[in-house]
Amino acid sequence: ARELASGQAFGPDSSAQRAFEEAFEFIETPDQLAAIADTKIDMERERPMDRLVAGDVGYGKTEVALRAAFKAAMDGRQVAILVPTTILAQQHYDTFASRLSDYPVKIELLSRFRSRPEQNDVLARLATGDVDIVIGTHRLLQPDVSFADLGLIVVDEEQRFGVTHKEKLKGLRANVDVLTLTATPIPRTLHMALASLREISVIESPPEQRLAVKTYVTTYDDDIVRKAIQSEIARNGQVYFLHNRVQTIHTWQQRLRALLPQVEMLVAHGQMPPTELEEVMYRFARGDAQVLLATAIIENGLDIPNVNTIIVNDAWRFGLAQLYQLRGRVGRAATQAYAYFLYQEGHRLTEQAQKRMQTILEASDLGAGFRIAMRDLEIRGAGNLLGAEQHGHMSAVGFDLYSRMLAEAVERLRGEEPEPELPAAVVDLPLDAYLSDEYMGSYASKIREYQRLAQLRGIDEVEKAIADIRDRFGDPPASVENLAYLLRIKARAHALGFPAVTTYGQELIIKTSPDFAPSPTVMLKAKGWGIKRGKTGLVWNNFSRDSEWTSKLMLFLDDLVRWDALAPTAS
Repeated sequence: ARELASGQAFGPDSSAQRAFEEAFEFIETPDQLAAIADTKIDMERERPMDRLVAGDVGYGKTEVALRAAFKAAMDGRQVAILVPTTILAQQHYDTFASRLSDYPVKIELLSRFRSRPEQNDVLARLATGDVDIVIGTHRLLQPDVSFADLGLIVVDEEQRFGVTHKEKLKGLRANVDVLTLTATPIPRTLHMALASLREISVIESPPEQRLAVKTYVTTYDDDIVRKAIQSEIARNGQVYFLHNRVQTIHTWQQRLRALLPQVEMLVAHGQMPPTELEEVMYRFARGDAQVLLATAIIENGLDIPNVNTIIVNDAWRFGLAQLYQLRGRVGRAATQAYAYFLYQEGHRLTEQAQKRMQTILEASDLGAGFRIAMRDLEIRGAGNLLGAEQHGHMSAVGFDLYSRMLAEAVERLRGEEPEPELPAAVVDLPLDAYLSDEYMGSYASKIREYQRLAQLRGIDEVEKAIADIRDRFGDPPASVENLAYLLRIKARAHALGFPAVTTYGQELIIKTSPDFAPSPTVMLKAKGWGIKRGKTGLVWNNFSRDSEWTSKLMLFLDDLVRWDALAPTAS
């Protein structure tokens, strides 16, 4: 439906847009500028936008959303900004109201911080078109919310919304532009982006003067906690202590008071009345206390530059994306920040929890959010993008076939009969084949290349793509050479109509079509290497004992391609 939908194409940038952007007080990073440009290009097309912007906490995703929202509002369309928590909604509302104060744009907030009469007033004005931008929590997804002319939906911290919420959004989004912001995309979303079902922009370049957060993963110890808090207070900073159990949070308050009797402390959790919670957050931001003992309610939205130490108790209970989000609450200024992820001594961590803790410890450099999402994809699983393994309902057909079925369905809806096309051959050989981070230079480049390589079919296309990669990135390492080899094998198998070239134990199996009749001359040469006819195709026993098996396999398929091209004339 989205492929066929024609939404409203927004107009080019106005003079007001340019003035608004020039008023931005910071210098945009190169990746931020690229994400803004990509978003505007999408908005100016008739086909509805579905773009994912992945970038670390504090890397400028909100500014991308601000410029998109301003562009939509200036074009006379309404904007809905969906966020997971009331605190983040309030912070976004303050940011948007401040940045747009000089322009005739009406902004409203819809969350439980607003009274029932205030919410009803906002709903009535949304329905008549009197509100241009509404910022809200899950409240925006309720059935009583209606828009006069919705043009853009921004989903912030996408990983915090469940599938049910996203299904409700789908009711709005068939012909509405959607911009999704996330620091660590969930595996399903990342998988869709990598497979070109959604467009993706990655913001990797850190803001000026940003330092990586120093991270420690260790067992809980009162001395570690005391020293960490005292060190932060000694440089006039503030501390988050996170304990994610409301039932025992006041017990921990007493324990910390006994450890640090001179330290001012506030407590915040999601079961507090909204006004009381808001007051606590306001007082802490103002500097009335040095430590905020809180639940995971601080995970989203709190931006207090003076807080540069975070201590997470029972860190093993959190998911990888959550740990990363929590660490992102500190280190947003030019000051060195510290994160302590603690677990109780004697607690046996599960294998997945160990992997999460190890990953958060290793990925402590700037811009690691995207790598963490990729690792999450590996730990939790979303199938092998370039191979045959899949998860979920696509497992019966495989992603490649699913994509072609989708394309064919769209063509039929347009009244066109799709051209029959052979599926891409599955090639699974024992070679380390991938695009390495060091060679490609950035995750964004790597994703774009994977997307491009996955679409290749013809031998000429493959050779052109490999030459292009070599030209742009230099001499490839062994892993990239292996990937090029697999693509060449895949192209030759596709040209011959072979479904697969794969291995099973000590055998290399080339699956062929039932009517395949190889040239006796080609087979005579191959027989000398050990390649023979089998039940489902061609089999090469103990292929790996031959040190030249890769070059021989390529020569054999080349001979078959050449013979196949000559066969009609010969017959």
